Amino acid sequence: MEQNRPRVVILGAGFGGLWTARALKRASVDVTLIDRNNFHTFLPLLYQVGAAELEPFAIARPVRTILRGQKNARFVQATVLGIDLASKLVRCDRGVHGYDYLVVALGTVAYDFGVPGVREHAFPLKTLEDGITLRSSVLAKFERASGESDAARRHATLGFLVIGGGPTGVEYAGALAELIRGPMAEDYPDVVDDASITLIEASDRLLGAMPERLSAYALRRLDRMGVATRVGSTVRRVTPEGVMVQTTGGEEELVVGNTVAWTGGVRGAPEIAGSGLPLTADGRIDVGPTLQVDRHPEVFVVGDLVRLADTDRQLPQLCQPAMQGGEHAARAILSLERGSAPARFRYRDKGIMAVIGRNAAAASVAGRSFTGFFAWCLWLGIHIAYLIGFRNRFAVLLNWAWDYLFFERSARILIPLRVRAPLWPDRPGD
Repeated sequence: MEQNRPRVVILGAGFGGLWTARALKRASVDVTLIDRNNFHTFLPLLYQVGAAELEPFAIARPVRTILRGQKNARFVQATVLGIDLASKLVRCDRGVHGYDYLVVALGTVAYDFGVPGVREHAFPLKTLEDGITLRSSVLAKFERASGESDAARRHATLGFLVIGGGPTGVEYAGALAELIRGPMAEDYPDVVDDASITLIEASDRLLGAMPERLSAYALRRLDRMGVATRVGSTVRRVTPEGVMVQTTGGEEELVVGNTVAWTGGVRGAPEIAGSGLPLTADGRIDVGPTLQVDRHPEVFVVGDLVRLADTDRQLPQLCQPAMQGGEHAARAILSLERGSAPARFRYRDKGIMAVIGRNAAAASVAGRSFTGFFAWCLWLGIHIAYLIGFRNRFAVLLNWAWDYLFFERSARILIPLRVRAPLWPDRPGD
């Protein structure tokens, strides 16, 4: 690091933060990237960790390895405690960092919407630790059921409920169905018939961000895989016995299951609460068309935290908006250094897709809809392309090939954990 060069502090080593740092590789600035974890997680494949399809190391890469060779960047593993906008300081549990430019890319965390029992009985699926914990719970339930003589208790123990019919919920339900009907049927033939999977969605269809044709395809595909789908069912509370839902007709019903995976909602990272940034009700940050914060042009926001104040909309919660936003923030910082005004951020929509088990996916790309094997191949190629690191790509491809050819998953080792309870982030103000 050189003296008297602009200091760029980036909060968060997700897609937005990393792409900002990498885009500044040849710039005459000093970059400090801060994250509570020393690794980057490829979140689009996190559900496969939770379904015992991939080992955690396959979708995680050390941040220091990613930044190796970038002489103007350093990484600090620390938890952000607060931002002092007036003094241009970021306070962490491991020191204070001054900045000339700040890029907030902390992303979102799982949110329970205040539904009773969610934090006590439902597993979020937002971090690598969440995926490992959920996987351990699923595998442990089969071990427990194999020693249970009471049929009703076996059914409850092996009742798996997935909350949220977006891409993550649909993908996890499909991956879980293949796990249960494939390798678990071989390992636990005496109890596998007691297993059930139910996907619960409050709106009237799955994959609400996609065309209705793809929603209908996902519904049919999951039905063929043995997943019961409850659309138009709002979660009222979660109990140790299952999930109490309310239908569109107003009736309440208990859906039985001891394992609840919550993919139903997110909010802004709690680290930015009390920072003085213009927060929305769901914890995101209002920004202008250049991704800058009003009255603080030195502060940029990228990724899931963005709400464009002029259009009152959020960007899709995908890796593409975060990556494009990170590259835009880097260009904008360099424009400010040259004394010119940053350009408007223009998001190039590259589509949205969801895989639904073997040889099947739903994809909406460039205004066109694709399903089946072609969409599945498209999904595979794009995800491999965006994985960081040759080792990670090789590991994922090897696992996928083994699973595809032999209907076998190697990530089914039940590692004893000190805590198998759901791990939820603190609410703002907790």
